[in-house]
Amino acid sequence: MKILIINGPNLQLLGTRETKIYGSLSLDKINLTLTKAASKIKNISIEFFQSNHEGEIIDKIGTAKKEKFDALVINPAAFTHTSYAIYDAIKAIDIPSVEVHLSNIYKREEFRKHSVTAPASIGVISGLGIKSYEYAISYLAEYIKNN
Repeated sequence: MKILIINGPNLQLLGTRETKIYGSLSLDKINLTLTKAASKIKNISIEFFQSNHEGEIIDKIGTAKKEKFDALVINPAAFTHTSYAIYDAIKAIDIPSVEVHLSNIYKREEFRKHSVTAPASIGVISGLGIKSYEYAISYLAEYIKNN
């Protein structure tokens, strides 16, 4: 089973950017931790992609089915609140996805409390730090196994 993990704009700055909100782990450390966590689940591999550019994210989502990914974990970051194009891309690939956020978007600024991308996914996990990703991977592995 292959899971694609996509991280959106500014997440390459994790570890130094607003650590009271996003924590002190860098994106590289998060990816390493997730790789280790995924290795404990039988027959699962994960691949990471990060971009600050909406079109690159859309292109990567668009290749997910062709590249034989079984599921998608996506943190659209700021695109969460604006990108109907990412929403459309997720819907177009017809593979299960979970949207994740390190911070609780409902405890943030008013404009961050609405996700235009979330309805394209089967679920959203928000506010649990790196556990948001870990729970998404675990859930998708079970979801795929049972469906």
